[in-house]
Amino acid sequence: MARALVENGFRALFARTTDLVQRLQAARQELALEAAITRLDRYDLLILDDLSYVRRDQAETSVLFELISRRYERRSLLITANQPFGAWDSVFPDPAMTVAAVDRLVHHATVIEMNVESYRQRAANRKTRPTTPRKVGPHTTAPEPQPT
Repeated sequence: MARALVENGFRALFARTTDLVQRLQAARQELALEAAITRLDRYDLLILDDLSYVRRDQAETSVLFELISRRYERRSLLITANQPFGAWDSVFPDPAMTVAAVDRLVHHATVIEMNVESYRQRAANRKTRPTTPRKVGPHTTAPEPQPT
């Protein structure tokens, strides 16, 4: 999606959510959070990867909520998470903040839920899958390739 937008002249930024939250926390400590979020407004699309790795710390989630609130109905967000919305209480420290964040994110949104095995997990499974010996000659064997 982001590639298509960029190819059509839109600006996009991809960031791991934890990295961006840390940058925003540093900006808050320097009393520059407003300016940091405003700088992010130059991107038409902000992609936050692995949101569910942010954990219930009030400082972390408050800057994340501020970012979500500021972009609401103004700029686009694309968020990846390995948990459904119902499990986001592990991200935000209180249920009201969770509901408010999810409400802003899903309003006007297209939600794409992918219930598939992670490609990283699939690759790891391939590496650890045992091989079965097979005959290749009258007295030798070689591992039999496993289907992928």
